[in-house]
Amino acid sequence: MLRLSANLGFLWTDRPLPDAIRAAARAGFDAVECHWPYETDAAELRHALTETNLPMISLNTSRGSRPDDFGLAALPDRMDEARAAIDEAFAYGSAIGAAFVHVLAGRAEGPEAAEAFEANLGHACDLAAEKAMTVLIEPLNPRDAPGYFLGDFATAVAIVRKIGRPQLKILFDCYHLQITGGDLICRFADNRELIGHVQFAGVPGRDEPDRGEVAYERLLPNLAGLGYAGCFGAEYRPDGATEASLSWMKMFR
Repeated sequence: MLRLSANLGFLWTDRPLPDAIRAAARAGFDAVECHWPYETDAAELRHALTETNLPMISLNTSRGSRPDDFGLAALPDRMDEARAAIDEAFAYGSAIGAAFVHVLAGRAEGPEAAEAFEANLGHACDLAAEKAMTVLIEPLNPRDAPGYFLGDFATAVAIVRKIGRPQLKILFDCYHLQITGGDLICRFADNRELIGHVQFAGVPGRDEPDRGEVAYERLLPNLAGLGYAGCFGAEYRPDGATEASLSWMKMFR
């Protein structure tokens, strides 16, 4: 039986985050993850996690203060803001017992952006080492995230190998990676030691995972068979109420 995590950035968004955690527990999820929980008091969130006995897998660094921001870590002219966002994420994540911090690169390009991203990831790895946590980076597809610095899996692999820190891993999002090349099983197998977390959603609509072109009922057990022992994060936009969208869970139970 696979372990499933509910991504509360998309699921149960009609209620406060602590109540969304309780809803995920009632639905039978084994863990939760989130995007930007910072408006919720960390103690209140930790209480809900303890009450439900659900671990918090991950959270994201801040998008940034400007309307077009989608992360800061690869923006060379905003290094102070990027470090502050990383510090905030690790402080909050540590307070709620999160395992991972996903460091958002932001919209940027070129060698200066790469240098800034690598430097900021080094800072994040230092914090992760102190707090027994892990840093994630995630390649996003250019259709959903145009201009995002980390737009392909090969670049993510190269960055993780270059930095060479055990605290730095790749977030293997099957939705994004199917759009940017597919070949999911082979790419996973070839880079298994670099992958920290797996997410999934229907392709191409980012809807329920039993829709679309990816047969997750076969794919996810294959990834587990390749040695992945973590949770699989359901990061999809439900077509209506979240509870009504969960019939896909039967594939893994």
